[in-house]
Amino acid sequence: MNWIVFDYGNVLSTSFTELPKLAATLGVEAGRLEAPYWATRDAYDRGSSDLEYWRSVGNALGIEVDEAKSQELTSIDVAGWSHLEPSSRELLEALAEAGAALALLSNASATFGRWVREQDWARHFRVTLFSGDLGCAKPDERIYRILLDRLGAAPEDCLFFDDRKSNVDGAAAVGIRAHVWDGAEAARAALG
Repeated sequence: MNWIVFDYGNVLSTSFTELPKLAATLGVEAGRLEAPYWATRDAYDRGSSDLEYWRSVGNALGIEVDEAKSQELTSIDVAGWSHLEPSSRELLEALAEAGAALALLSNASATFGRWVREQDWARHFRVTLFSGDLGCAKPDERIYRILLDRLGAAPEDCLFFDDRKSNVDGAAAVGIRAHVWDGAEAARAALG
């Protein structure tokens, strides 16, 4: 069986735009939040809890974050990543209708993974894998090996789309056919 594997952020989703709202919730200017938001995101994507992540962001800003504030920030964060790009959604629906075997491999928190699995469009995926559940993240070789194991597939039986070249290179290093995402039309062309 041939598999088509998609990343989520900036592939299936629109760009994240909630930094100003997160910053306001923390009581800081948006410009102060961007660096701390991304600085510890890798640990969050590899399985640290929502509270651990938001406390690390808060610590970088000199702000104490409790459980209630963490839940509020997590809710805003999930909502900010929740918007599917219409052309990507159309592509997913067309591929699913054609009987394609679809999988999702995303660097994202376990909380975000739970949210995705509750969405109606997630039914198009036979397998959904999130780094926060796995304790490893792209571009580590281990996550691609886990993917192949869960799919029961050989590397050459997978076509992977991701917006980050490092993640595409990581997939290619284990033999997966991989392309840098350049929109749904380019993906259709790559699918032949």
